Amino acid sequence: MNSPALGLLLDVDGPIASPVTRTVAIDSIAHDLVALANAGNPVIFNTGRSDAFIRDVVLDAMLGAGLEPGAPVHAICEKGATWFSIVDGVAGATQVDPELQVPADLGGFVRQLVEERFADTMFWDDTKLTMISVEQRVEVPSETYHRVQAEFNAIVAERMREQGLDSRLRLDPSIISTDVEDARVGKDMGARRAIELLQTFGVPKVWRTAGDSRSDYAMADWLHEAGYEVEHLDVRPADGVPETPYAVRMHDSLIHDDAAAVFLAEWRGEFTSPR
Repeated sequence: MNSPALGLLLDVDGPIASPVTRTVAIDSIAHDLVALANAGNPVIFNTGRSDAFIRDVVLDAMLGAGLEPGAPVHAICEKGATWFSIVDGVAGATQVDPELQVPADLGGFVRQLVEERFADTMFWDDTKLTMISVEQRVEVPSETYHRVQAEFNAIVAERMREQGLDSRLRLDPSIISTDVEDARVGKDMGARRAIELLQTFGVPKVWRTAGDSRSDYAMADWLHEAGYEVEHLDVRPADGVPETPYAVRMHDSLIHDDAAAVFLAEWRGEFTSPR
């Protein structure tokens, strides 16, 4: 079995979907992802997003950009707790790890909290299958959201302590959301699941990873430690760039999906020779 030339392991919010509009740019991002996948390079999303978001937003954009039925596309969602593959141009059944589900009673508390006190700035993500996610409303300015998010996080963290869940679960805020998740999930778990999914198709030796936060480096760390050649793209280096044993790239002036579009175009030129 010949290994693909390149594997892409990509966070979604930031590098692929705009954190402002929560959409994917079809003329740049989607077309380059599709060209890479159609050339036989596995494109794997490693995200905290739900399977529904990948199907409805990311996959929809890729299908609109000409994704071929045999192109290798996979999604590791909820930071490794759920996953699915694209088979013949259609999203397959979502697999769920039941051991990673957050207790339902905590979910009920958080949902009620959002609806009663924070509904004007954030909303409950009802598409998640294992974790709790509360997200910034698109029309709310980031400064307003971040101020209120701190109050919300403190209430949820205290509830977790009261229930004795603070050692089992983790509260993980981002620039547009707060997740409550099993402490075992993460981008390193997503990387491991990605390699498992590719075992029957061929695993690339060369990888490009991309993310917008320090936690996204965990997928590149895992791949490097497993013996793969990896280069990481940081599209929001203001979050902090750690020292790494592998190359880290970033744009001089662009961030988020604007920065990722530049590098995806570069990778498309380098890794889309005919199969």
